[in-house]
Amino acid sequence: MRQDRDMAASHHDETERKFDVETRTVLPNLTSAEGVVSVDQPSEFQLEAVYFDTPDYDLARNHITLRRRTGGPDDGWHLKLPAGPDTRTEVREQLGPAGGDVPDPLRTRVRAIVRDRPLAPIVIVNTTRREYALRDAEGAVLARVCDDSVLGQLLGDDEPDQTWREWEVELDVGPASVLDAVTAVLLAAGAAPASAGSKLGRVVGEIPVIEVRPSKKQLARGSAGQLLSAHLTEQTARLNEHDAGVRAGQPESVHRLRIAARRLRSALSTFRPILDRTLTDPVQEELRWLGQSLAPARDAQVLREHLLALASSEPDELIIGSAVTRIDDQLRADHQTGLVGAREALDSERYRRLLDALDTLVASPPLRQHADTSARTLMPRLLARDVKRLRRAVRAIEAAPDAAHRDVAFHETRKKAKRLRYAAEVAAPPLGKRARSLATSAKRAQKVLGAHQDSVNARGRLRELGVQAHLAGDNSFTFGRLHALEQVRAERAEAEFETVWNRFSHKQIPRWTA
Repeated sequence: MRQDRDMAASHHDETERKFDVETRTVLPNLTSAEGVVSVDQPSEFQLEAVYFDTPDYDLARNHITLRRRTGGPDDGWHLKLPAGPDTRTEVREQLGPAGGDVPDPLRTRVRAIVRDRPLAPIVIVNTTRREYALRDAEGAVLARVCDDSVLGQLLGDDEPDQTWREWEVELDVGPASVLDAVTAVLLAAGAAPASAGSKLGRVVGEIPVIEVRPSKKQLARGSAGQLLSAHLTEQTARLNEHDAGVRAGQPESVHRLRIAARRLRSALSTFRPILDRTLTDPVQEELRWLGQSLAPARDAQVLREHLLALASSEPDELIIGSAVTRIDDQLRADHQTGLVGAREALDSERYRRLLDALDTLVASPPLRQHADTSARTLMPRLLARDVKRLRRAVRAIEAAPDAAHRDVAFHETRKKAKRLRYAAEVAAPPLGKRARSLATSAKRAQKVLGAHQDSVNARGRLRELGVQAHLAGDNSFTFGRLHALEQVRAERAEAEFETVWNRFSHKQIPRWTA
C-alpha cells in the first residue's frame, strides 16, 4: 500500500509479484481479472535506482535490498526486508542530497548484518514505467500493474549493460485473491514468473544465500555435529532478525533476541563434549553479556504488566495512596532506561565482534572427534548430562539453609530446566517423541520455577517502592498488601514444583540415565 511521499520516514508491507515478458507482448485487458471493474489510464515515470550493498553482497545474501530511487511518487531511500512469500517490509527515508551516505536509520536496521563493512553503490537501474491502477466497483485501487522497460548496469564490472522488460503487480487495498486473479491474466498473456526476485538480482546474477536448514529427515539421520551446526545457523539467523526488530522498536523483539542468545549459549553448553572449548567458551560468555544487557528492559516490562494487573484485581478500598501510579511510572521509566541500554549494547564494538564470532561458528563449527557420531547415538548421552545437572540443582533446593539461599537454588534450578528443555528440543529430529516429551516436562518445570523467580523479583521491587513511598510521606499499605500476595504466589509455585518434579523424576529421568 502506498504511503505519503512527504513523510520523513514510512514503514509498510508490500505484496507483489514480478513476471518476465517479451518486448513485443501486449499487456492484456486487466478488467478480465476477477474483481477488477476499471483500469486507469497509465501514469508514466522515469526511475533511476542506485542499489547499495557490501563488497560481498551481505544484504543480497539475506534477501535484503537497499536503494536510492529518484522519479515517481515514492522517490527516496528504500530498504526492503523479507516478510513472507510475495511480501516484503519496506522502510523509507527522504531522498537527501545526491551522492549522500545511506541514512543512519536504514544503516542501523541492517547493522547486525553489515557491521563495520562499507555500504557502497553496486548497481544502477534505469526504468521506464507505465503504471496502471486497478479499481473495484467503488473506485478503490485494488492493485497496481507496472509495465517496466529496464536498463541495468553492474558497477565496477566490464560486463555489458542488461536490458529487459518485466511486469509487476502490487496489491494496494485489494485482497490476496486479486493478486491471484491478475497473475492468471498476465500468465495467459504470455508472461512467465520472474527469473529473479528483484531488478538487483537480475543484474547481479546468482548469489549464494545463507544455507537452508536441513530437513527433519536429514537431521534425524545425521551426526551430532550436523545437528548442532543446523541449530547454530538457525538461532544466529533469528538473533539477526530480532536485532533488526529491536532497532525498529518492535515491542517483543528484546525478549525474542534474548531467547535467541540463550538458545545459542545453551547449545554450546549441551554440546560441549564435542566442541573445542577454547573457542566456544569465550562466545558463551559474550552471549551471557548480551542477555544481561537485554534483561533490564524485558524484566521491567514484565514486572510492570504483572503488578498493574495484580493491583487491578484488588478491591478499590485496598488500593491506597499513589501505589499504582508509582508502580506504573517507575517501571515504565525502568523499561525505557533498559531499552536505551539494550540499544547501546547492540551498537557497541563488543556486540559486533560477537556477531563475527557467531558467523565463524556457523561457517566452521570447532567440532572435535566425536562430533561425527550419529545424533541418535550421542544425543541421549548429552541429554543425560543435562538431566543430572537438573537433579543436582533440585537437591540444592532441599539443602538450602535459609529462605534466601532457597530462592537462589530455585532460580538455578529454573536455569537448568530451561537448558534441558532447549537441548531436548534440538534433539527432537533424531529422538522423536522421547525428546519432545522430555522438552514438555522440562518446560512445565521451567514455567513453575519462572513464576517463583518472578515473585522473588516482584517482592524485592515492591519493598523498594514501599520504602520510597513511606519516606515521601505516602501510605505504603498497598505495597505491603501486594508483597503478601506475591509471597503466596511463591509458596504456591513451590508446592506446584514439588508435584511437577515428582512426575518428571519418575517418568522421564530413567529413560535417559538407564
